[in-house]
Amino acid sequence: MSGATVLVTGGTGYLGTRLIADLLASGVEVRTTVRSLDRADEVREAVRRGGADDAGLTFAAASLTDDDGWPAAMAGIEDVYHVASPMIQADDPDEVVVPARDGALRALRAARDAGARRVVLTSSFAAVGYSPKPVRDYDESDWTDPATPGLPAYPLSKTVAERAAWDFVEREGGDTELVVVNPTWIAGPTLTASARSSLALFTGMLDGHLAAVPRQRFGIADVRDVAAAHRAAMATPGAAGKRYLVLADGPTMTFLDVANVLRAELGDLARLVPTAELPGEEPAALVIHNERAKAELGQRPRPARETIVETAVSLRDLGMLAATSS
Repeated sequence: MSGATVLVTGGTGYLGTRLIADLLASGVEVRTTVRSLDRADEVREAVRRGGADDAGLTFAAASLTDDDGWPAAMAGIEDVYHVASPMIQADDPDEVVVPARDGALRALRAARDAGARRVVLTSSFAAVGYSPKPVRDYDESDWTDPATPGLPAYPLSKTVAERAAWDFVEREGGDTELVVVNPTWIAGPTLTASARSSLALFTGMLDGHLAAVPRQRFGIADVRDVAAAHRAAMATPGAAGKRYLVLADGPTMTFLDVANVLRAELGDLARLVPTAELPGEEPAALVIHNERAKAELGQRPRPARETIVETAVSLRDLGMLAATSS
């Protein structure tokens, strides 16, 4: 491997491990932040699962909630992928919002101080389309309003953190550029051995723990396409100062649509997948535009059906489904 080392924060996560594996496989050396260096072996195993040689991977201890470790993590770094963000359930929204916002600002401040060229920040469609509109048609010009009544903690955290990042770069970012990637609900083959975030919904359906699925319409983004979008956002000169929505090809879907794909494609593996939705109103039509990512980042997203099937297969192959061992 040759060339400058890049930094990926959140190296233990679903997206973080995929991005690290792709970067290493392309010949880029990677330093990644973890809250504890005790998790280094776990990350190495995950990236090897993704077909990458982990010889070019090093680690730095840094937390979203503490200034310690960030200067050392950022030393000598020109390109920063800030992927880390809390994915927790909490009664107090501040338990999610504060580390998301302050962690983004810590990463940006350390990147600026280190003279980094560009930061690619992982945000979410949650920061774009979680406020009501007469017609649910969203592109990168849309923003979730943090004052939206009943807004859950996670979309609130992504919105507040992304707003804070743009404000910081405008006011005091120096020469460091910012690009933001806003994926929809991420699915696709996992390299990690724990079912977090969207994977927990898949395991719940496939293991029969969900008698009925929530009534919700959303976009699906393949984790491999999201990782590719991050790399393109780093490499594309004209991407500086822009947001990019990332999602699979095809229309938006409901959880029942996902369940139907699993049953249609996976036979006995999907025998416990629910066939009903929870009571409630039919989700309104939803259109999410990813033309900018296609035109400017060269995105050629996978079909959602392929992503759904390959998510389930990866969970089975890693032994993460109770249904396969019964």
